[in-house]
Amino acid sequence: MTSPIPGNLWIRRYHPAPEATERLVCFPHAGGSASFYLPVSTALSPAVDVLGVQYPGRQDRRNEPGVTSVADLADSITRALAGWDDRPLTFFGHSMGAVVAFEVARRMEAAGGGPVRLFASGRRAPSRTRDENVHLRDDDGLVAELRALSGTDVQFLADEELLRMILPAIRSDYTAVETYRCDQGATVSCPVTVLTGNADPKTSLDEARAWADHTTGGSELKVFPGGHFFLADRQADVLAVLGEHFRMPART
Repeated sequence: MTSPIPGNLWIRRYHPAPEATERLVCFPHAGGSASFYLPVSTALSPAVDVLGVQYPGRQDRRNEPGVTSVADLADSITRALAGWDDRPLTFFGHSMGAVVAFEVARRMEAAGGGPVRLFASGRRAPSRTRDENVHLRDDDGLVAELRALSGTDVQFLADEELLRMILPAIRSDYTAVETYRCDQGATVSCPVTVLTGNADPKTSLDEARAWADHTTGGSELKVFPGGHFFLADRQADVLAVLGEHFRMPART
């Protein structure tokens, strides 16, 4: 484990790479934490300085209340990233993290900055909505959703005490993402690379392609075998996509 950067509880830096010329900022899914991206940091360091965003209500921030609004999350993360833009930034967000990254990018661009590219993984386009109410279910219903998506460590789901500790943060995240609404005309100027699983129950291919409506910088779609957490099973393939973006040589 790494300690939080002093004074900034929002950012985790597992493998500081002071000589890297580019930074990757990773935004977790609902219920996820910065440590979900530890394998990405391990793989890309020291060529890329990888930062993981840590939302309140989990791990070392478990005593803080969760944030129930994507807009509020984006506001706080934008402030937390101040000073980290001395090198070109790339954003990678999975599921809820994709729309949080999109909103942070919008805020940074409005201030004259922003990422050079946004990787939107496992999430439909910001203006595509569904009638979802997982955040209104009881605890058993929330756990059932986690099991169905296979994105939560089975050890957490089997440990009743630990599970009850993390459920409030998960419920806050689901509240934020399920109540999130975005205008059709909201865009970023950076290019967007969309990653999706071909069997993701949360995102159809049409919903994934619609990210093209939310960028003036062009978009591309990459489809992988798998469901909502395809990136866990196709980790090498996803890392290869990131490596190509950062112009890193292919690993043998």
